[in-house]
Amino acid sequence: MEGRRITGRAAVRQAALADRAFIEDLGKRTLGDSVAHFRIANQVMLEASYDGLLDFVYHQPHLALIAECGGVQAGFLLMLLTMPDEVTRMPQGFVAYMAVEPAARGAGIAKQLLAAAEDEARARGLPYMGLMVTEDNAAARAVYERAGYLTERRLLCKPL
Repeated sequence: MEGRRITGRAAVRQAALADRAFIEDLGKRTLGDSVAHFRIANQVMLEASYDGLLDFVYHQPHLALIAECGGVQAGFLLMLLTMPDEVTRMPQGFVAYMAVEPAARGAGIAKQLLAAAEDEARARGLPYMGLMVTEDNAAARAVYERAGYLTERRLLCKPL
C-alpha cells in the first residue's frame, strides 16, 4: 500500500486468523499516532505495550474488523465487547485500537470501520461506544467528532 494513494469505498469484513499479521504490523507502524508530543517514547517499549494490548484483546470477547480496498488490507479496528464504562459500569463497545494505512488516510476508511463497529455494537444491544484518542491526533479526533463522539473525560499529564 506504500506509495499508492487509496480512494473510493472500502469493503469492511470481520478479520480472519490470517489477518493477525497485518493487524500486528500496521498497529506497530502507527503507534506514534498514540503518543503525545511531550512524551519521550521508546519504540521497543511501545511495541511491547501494543503486544500486550493485542494479547488482552484476543483473550476476551472482541470484534476485529478489516477494511480492504481493491482486495488490499487498508485498515483495521479492534473492539472489546465486554468492557463496561469504568465509572458507571454500563455496558459498551470499546474501540481498543484502530489504524489505517498512511496511504489510505483521508479516504473515509476510518469512518467505515467505525460505522461497522457501531452497527455490531447496536446488534449486540450495547448502548454506548467508548474509545480513547490522543489529544495531538487531530485527524482521528475529527473522525470521531464527525461521527458524533463527545468528550466524556480527560486524562491530564504534566512533564516533570
